[in-house]
Amino acid sequence: MSEQKKYGFTTTILHSDRQKPIEHGSVHKPIHTSVTFGYQDARELAAVFQGKKPGYRYGRQGNPTVSALEEKITRMEGGLSTICFSTGMAAIGAIVQGLLRAGDHVVSSAFLFGNTNSMWQTVDGQGIAVSFVDATDVKHVEAALTPATRIVFVETIANPRTQVADLARIGKLCQERGIIYVVDNTMTTPYLFLPKEVGASLVVNALTKAIGGHGNALGGSLTDTGIYDWGKFPNIYDSYKKYPVEQWGMAQLRAKALRDFGGSLAPEAAHHLAVGAETMALRMERECANALAVATMLESDSRVAAVHYPGLPSHPQHRLATDLFRAYGSLFSFELKEGIDCFDYLNRLKLAIPASNLGDTRTLVIPVAHTIFYEMGPERRASMGIAESLIRVSIGIEEADDLLDDFSQALAGG
Repeated sequence: MSEQKKYGFTTTILHSDRQKPIEHGSVHKPIHTSVTFGYQDARELAAVFQGKKPGYRYGRQGNPTVSALEEKITRMEGGLSTICFSTGMAAIGAIVQGLLRAGDHVVSSAFLFGNTNSMWQTVDGQGIAVSFVDATDVKHVEAALTPATRIVFVETIANPRTQVADLARIGKLCQERGIIYVVDNTMTTPYLFLPKEVGASLVVNALTKAIGGHGNALGGSLTDTGIYDWGKFPNIYDSYKKYPVEQWGMAQLRAKALRDFGGSLAPEAAHHLAVGAETMALRMERECANALAVATMLESDSRVAAVHYPGLPSHPQHRLATDLFRAYGSLFSFELKEGIDCFDYLNRLKLAIPASNLGDTRTLVIPVAHTIFYEMGPERRASMGIAESLIRVSIGIEEADDLLDDFSQALAGG
């Protein structure tokens, strides 16, 4: 495949590995399990360690199979470079470990995945201040900025209540102020949305979810879009300034966050994720269509109190989501009317599986307040708009009619 020609999304992913020679003519990059990389010339080993020559040092810092996945994600996001981690949370934690120092300030969307929320609360007690704001309007982000603000962090579509951040206007604000803009693209994926187009500096993807897509491997990634000027960032250590300025951020993240903190992606997992990524666009088309069909059906049912899905005209950010995204994603949540027990409802489902994951080929459901958001307590849940009866749904690739029948019959049994 020629580097000169620009191919479509899936074609690019399918043929990414073949852009470089692969052993024995393999179509996929093989799984390299070795953690040790030897050199016949000791001077070459030293040159690799000093960053003067490309190569692999030790499995914790990089691996050929992982590198091939990193290149795929960079191509998906239209970025400059990518670092993969053991999980999506390791990728988010790497931002703190690799880029922030005591006295810094972070502005984060208040509408977050529960573990991300918990992590920022932990960070807030460790010398880095964190302000949580309603990121559906840029004015709340702007009001929270201080001279010490180093990062603004948002999710494209919030998990689980599906609020859509004011992505483009926040991006413009961050560019004007010289602030790193981190966008978690997990709920939309690079197929539905490119955060680079709204000025994102770094893009997070939980590879475990839709990119891998089969619930068989954990992984996460950070992609540098090439937009942010690392020469303006005050927290870069001198040892990483030997590289071209556009590489400073990722060089420091790879050393301080991946090498030192050790959240490395295993080559076996990288292989699963890379193969899964090949069908992401096909899966997302089906899942998004299924999600819209089921969410529309539930909204029309009198036994459902509310449905939260950006694809519905009733959603507060429906117009914004329509302008930003190719489709509205595979995740939605809904609330049952008072008197209908959410556990009984879930137990009546025959296809949808009560489980904690997203972006799987199978439809998964979970009672949010009683599981993944239980730890934060009722007051914090209420501030995030999470009702006690809220059910999160990650729609899979089953036939739409089968899913409609399943969610409908579970309501009829109440």
